Amino acid sequence: MLDVVIVGAGPVGMFMGALLLRSGLKVRILERRTSRSARSRAIGIHPPALAELERAGIARELVSAGVRIKRGVAYSQRRKVAELRFSGDPLFPFILAVPQTVTEKVLEDAVLGLDPAAIVRGVEVKEALDDDTSVRVTADSSGGRQEFTARLVIAADGAHSSLRHQHVPDIQPRTYPDSYLMGDFPDSTGHGADAVLYLEPGGIVESFPLPGGVRRWVVRLGGPATDATPAGLAGLVRARTGEVLDAAGNSMLSAFEVESRLAPRMIHGRMALLGDAAHEISPIGGQGMNLGWLDAAALAPIIAASMAGTDVGASLENFERSRRKAAVRASRQAGLNMALGRPLPPAAMAARNRLFAGLLGVPGVAQMVERRFTMR
Repeated sequence: MLDVVIVGAGPVGMFMGALLLRSGLKVRILERRTSRSARSRAIGIHPPALAELERAGIARELVSAGVRIKRGVAYSQRRKVAELRFSGDPLFPFILAVPQTVTEKVLEDAVLGLDPAAIVRGVEVKEALDDDTSVRVTADSSGGRQEFTARLVIAADGAHSSLRHQHVPDIQPRTYPDSYLMGDFPDSTGHGADAVLYLEPGGIVESFPLPGGVRRWVVRLGGPATDATPAGLAGLVRARTGEVLDAAGNSMLSAFEVESRLAPRMIHGRMALLGDAAHEISPIGGQGMNLGWLDAAALAPIIAASMAGTDVGASLENFERSRRKAAVRASRQAGLNMALGRPLPPAAMAARNRLFAGLLGVPGVAQMVERRFTMR
């Protein structure tokens, strides 16, 4: 019998697997995809998550592969409004920008270095049945149906989690009037390692540096994107900001809408929900992956203690209470981030920007805002 089955080999599932393997547990990570995704969505790693990755021996390789964002700068109608420095954390005074493809490769290498058989790809989990002493997980693969029996199961299979739907089927998503188009282009802006927000009357444009001389652009749209193209995104960026992008050099393009879900409980008998399976939030602000990692870091020692025979009932209650509180806080921050980016008439936009700049000029306020943006 396995100690733990983890469903989902994304960043959260693999980090959880690495933590549990380091504790000496027998783990299998089940993944529907036959190989790692080539798409890079999540890119920002915040200081609290970097601290947990450091404890697991994973942070150093990521930091060497990424861009250290030490400052965010806001512009509006081609004038600088304000700046915010991300230097409050003593160990990691920056937000790290790393393509998700790199992050997943580093995490996978860490897992396979601990157990070469830990990741099982090409299996689609259908259900998990808890008999009060163990959990039987059934999955389909090209070779037919497979079964895995474990003492615990962790669902880290994302926002559309099949296991969450099995155990908590009636969570209604909250929708938002926000749609976005994002893409990666060669960086010719001169902004270096700064994150840049363009607070424009037509809606926000966000811009983040990536390794290899690449910059990610995210544009708020008036409605869901149809027929999205690199040239279309480049045209929107130029119209709002004056920045000229090389459409032919585009290496990633993605359109998305926003909704959120918050499961009322993360622990369901011998199954735990982690990351987006437990709390889907807006990707604006880059908190989702980090939130899942912090879930994993909090739960892993509780699981290890439970496997050693310790009564962890009170610890699980504290875990669920604290992590749900963190998810609510992150969701509210994401909501504020989206509200900041919605269109405003020019006069209202100018007044809001003056207030924004004035508040960030107050040291105590700037520190509070920096803590919220960096999840500290």
